[in-house]
Amino acid sequence: MTHRRLQLLFPLAAVAAILLPLLLGPSCANTTQPPSGGPKDTIPPVIVDINPLPGTVNFPVKGSGIVFTFDEYFTIKESKNIFLSPPQEKPPVCKVRGKNLVVTFEAPLDSNTTYTLAMADALADNNEGNMFPGYTYVFSTGTHIDSMAVTGVVQDCNTLKPVKGATVLLHKDLSDSAVFLRRPCAAAKTDDWGFFILPHIADTLYRLYAIKDETNNNLYDPDADLIAFADSLVRPVLVVSDTLPEIKKYDMTDTLRCEARRTEHTLRLFREKPTKQFLKSSKRTADRAAYITFMAPGVWIDSLWVKGYKPREIITQMNILQDSLELWINSRKPAPDTLHLFVNYRKTDSLGRFQPFLEHVKLYYEDGRKTISQIPRRKRKHEDTTCLYKLEAKPETVEQNGISLTFDQPIIFEQFDSIQFRYRNARQKEFKGSFSVEQDSLNLRRYVIRPKDKWQVGFEYSLKLPAGCFRSIDGFLSDSTATKITLPTDDKLSTLRVKLTGVDGKLIADLLSEDRKRVLRSYIVHEDTELLFPYLQAGRYLIRLTDDKNQNSIVDTGSLLERRQPESVVFFQKNGKEYIEIPASAEVTQDVHVIELLKR
Repeated sequence: MTHRRLQLLFPLAAVAAILLPLLLGPSCANTTQPPSGGPKDTIPPVIVDINPLPGTVNFPVKGSGIVFTFDEYFTIKESKNIFLSPPQEKPPVCKVRGKNLVVTFEAPLDSNTTYTLAMADALADNNEGNMFPGYTYVFSTGTHIDSMAVTGVVQDCNTLKPVKGATVLLHKDLSDSAVFLRRPCAAAKTDDWGFFILPHIADTLYRLYAIKDETNNNLYDPDADLIAFADSLVRPVLVVSDTLPEIKKYDMTDTLRCEARRTEHTLRLFREKPTKQFLKSSKRTADRAAYITFMAPGVWIDSLWVKGYKPREIITQMNILQDSLELWINSRKPAPDTLHLFVNYRKTDSLGRFQPFLEHVKLYYEDGRKTISQIPRRKRKHEDTTCLYKLEAKPETVEQNGISLTFDQPIIFEQFDSIQFRYRNARQKEFKGSFSVEQDSLNLRRYVIRPKDKWQVGFEYSLKLPAGCFRSIDGFLSDSTATKITLPTDDKLSTLRVKLTGVDGKLIADLLSEDRKRVLRSYIVHEDTELLFPYLQAGRYLIRLTDDKNQNSIVDTGSLLERRQPESVVFFQKNGKEYIEIPASAEVTQDVHVIELLKR
């Protein structure tokens, strides 16, 4: 059927629904013109007929399908991207027959319901793999087509980057359990910009969610999925029309037009902390060392013991989230093949209540390794009988973080005063330096060494640990080691000073790489201050502030049932840009007014 015949048969709204996104949208590829020449076909498939027509009402709830006819042969690249809203338990069945895409439904449709069938990143031509730009087909099993719409964006709660492929859900059932138990009354997928539109919905109140649907069942599974939610009930105000920019299919590389789309709601995806408590895993890591992990944070342990050992011989340490416990046995007697650990803790029962539970954990080497006592002396390696440690000092961050000394096992004997710390100035004159040692409050195996005098550029610092100055719980002594440290002297490196004002409460201030994948430096801030970020390569950097409301120095996630959003994260912006440009060999000062930034 020709395009002219389509125009004669379709109602005006239906014609616009098909042809405007494909023909008239200034940011879309021109899919109606033949190739202008050259060896490669760059034109994606074009819809030339649809049966039944878009906007059909009284669509049969059983036994019917939809046939899309294209101008060329094509293939289905991603069937999951042919998305029906409201979704059924099973997705539509899509088959290619010649130049036709035939869509059928495995279960009866709901009566008196407006449906949309969205296709994006789903089809490509057979010749060059040119992707079909996308299309949304609408029909109703009732007597009318619903005409309202809701728009928004979905972001990662930590990076605020858009999330592609998230499933946005609307529920008329306003109960807290609906998103867990029932499929939504409307759903849509986010595009490359994290943008979504839920078109052709009824004018009523909804709860709005987004999930990263790992099982593709349109239900929220807390153990597998990320979740986001709107704080309040949502009632649509947008009316779908042929000219509504948000309903058009845009080229995702067209930044101006994609960013210009109206976003009514911003949803931040987060992973909830599990609520069911049980002992999830365990592992023996050494003769006298192991760890156990729990499903949920904040585990309540009443007592624990290891068979054959006294309570005073057990050393334990919980992580900051209180969901993982390391343990060591401070005893010189040979360790058995299997350590029998007993943990008395509060476990979640079948009714969701915390009840005392005694769990017996058998800890053995899963890879078939032998204990030290089982290895003949002549076959033992040096590291098997040595107090092992790691000494780290990064020149770029040593002023802030100090020199890190981390042991593989807790130590039971130490002579920190035997450490030799010296420095040599630019005139090659050497001095003995004084230093302090501080045990990490979160890791009993880690110590931080800091000189008492200020670090100096151009000085060479040396740290030597003599042999035998530390003994581990295994009874083994440490080897000697030495390291040298100099602050960076590259004259192309730059310094960023960030002056924070209007600080009201506790903040976590991070310096991130431009791609937001790496935290380069981090500070905990309680009051107005100046943060110093020295030794930076020329480039772009981002400043992220997290409002640490519960003042635990970590970024806390949200809770759906408690209607609590994840802790607020903002990125500093200047002149519409979220990054700070740092040139080479420069000192850059940036003022950040915290209160104004957190209110955005």
